Amino acid sequence: MTTGDIPLKNPPAVAIDVPLADSAAPTKVRWKIFLMMLFLISINYIDRASLSVAMPLIAKEFDIGPATQGLLLSSFFWTYAFMQIPGGMLADRYGPRAVIAGATVGWGIFQAIAAACTGWVSLLVTRLGLGAAEAPIYPAGGKLNGIWMTQNERGRGATLLDGGAPLGAALGAILISGLIATFGSWRMSFVVAGVGTVIAGWFAWRYIRNHPREHDDVNEAEARYIEAAHAQDALAAPASASGRVLDFFRYRSTWGMFFGWMCFNALFYGLLTWMPNYLSKVHGFDIKQMGGAVFIMFFSGFVGEMIGGWIADKWKAAGASQAKVLRTLFGIASVIATVAIYSVAKIKDPVSVVVLLSVTLFFLRWCGLFWCIPSILGTKDRVGFLGGTMNLGGNCAGIGVPILVGVIVETTGSYDMAMMLFAAAGAGLFVCSTLLIDYSRKLPV
Repeated sequence: MTTGDIPLKNPPAVAIDVPLADSAAPTKVRWKIFLMMLFLISINYIDRASLSVAMPLIAKEFDIGPATQGLLLSSFFWTYAFMQIPGGMLADRYGPRAVIAGATVGWGIFQAIAAACTGWVSLLVTRLGLGAAEAPIYPAGGKLNGIWMTQNERGRGATLLDGGAPLGAALGAILISGLIATFGSWRMSFVVAGVGTVIAGWFAWRYIRNHPREHDDVNEAEARYIEAAHAQDALAAPASASGRVLDFFRYRSTWGMFFGWMCFNALFYGLLTWMPNYLSKVHGFDIKQMGGAVFIMFFSGFVGEMIGGWIADKWKAAGASQAKVLRTLFGIASVIATVAIYSVAKIKDPVSVVVLLSVTLFFLRWCGLFWCIPSILGTKDRVGFLGGTMNLGGNCAGIGVPILVGVIVETTGSYDMAMMLFAAAGAGLFVCSTLLIDYSRKLPV
């Protein structure tokens, strides 16, 4: 493995002055697009978290144990992981707009038809479809970040993109448990969620555009502001490139990104898939208490992610290097998250457990800044591929961790060893994000 990355020309991290042809202030369409991405990713996680929230009822209806439940919770990630790189390449080829809208409509359909399942095998098949349909959303969103945001805005862009994960998990706990309580059926909750997702996909197609000058609401001032920032980025691009995407895997930074996101998601997806069941089985929470606790935990993650993105961009704008900002924030986040999740196994008070899990997610979600990394390491025509590669690593963890936790719980009758697994993932995140990735260089591919 080599580290022969090409150094950047280190453009100063200051606001860009763009001479305007008129007195109009730049519009803020790019922020509206990323608020829409926050909304879409939130729906994404509401739909994928719905199975975790409904699992106590589904397990009883289908008469399945922890190991089979783990298989079901994992099945989404099989196709989701497999389709990451193809999804990123589709975004590179056809643009993010069509990919994002098509993916949203597709996963909404699979979410709705899951309501018709009569056993765990048919439910598993719908989860495979859901995973394949959802896969392109993050790589395409990462490409949008590279197209629409300036260097000093990409931290907030990345955390708006990824902030939908904890926000959707939080809202999913409330909405799905509320719909189940209202209709007395997990099936109706799936139908309502699926139909709402299809409608959201239509809105995405109506508003998102592949480039600023294609959007009717972008004025000349905003278009020129973005173009000036990208011209500055272009000066930092490698002078030449091999054109072979597989050459990315020659570099330590690519593997640090891949395994760092894998460790992050081992912890996050472990909490997303198993914490509702954990709170129900270990601490006796009913469906409403569990929904409220999970909302608090994951909404804390959303708040943490927004704060992390704000700190990163403000610190960079003040003159700090990209490498210093990211290494520091990732280091703090991974250490605190690791200590907090380790402590969950040692404390039996339900309120204290919810507090510790909320602390874990608050700091863990600072690492949503990982979605800056594809545009840091790659040139603009490779961002989709790198985003897909990174998310492939994350969702390899999504495949393995739910199954592994299910086997641990069924074998030991306890969640304590699962908490140790999550703590080990936090330690791995620290190593990858602070030691392996070179944030100051683009890869010459």
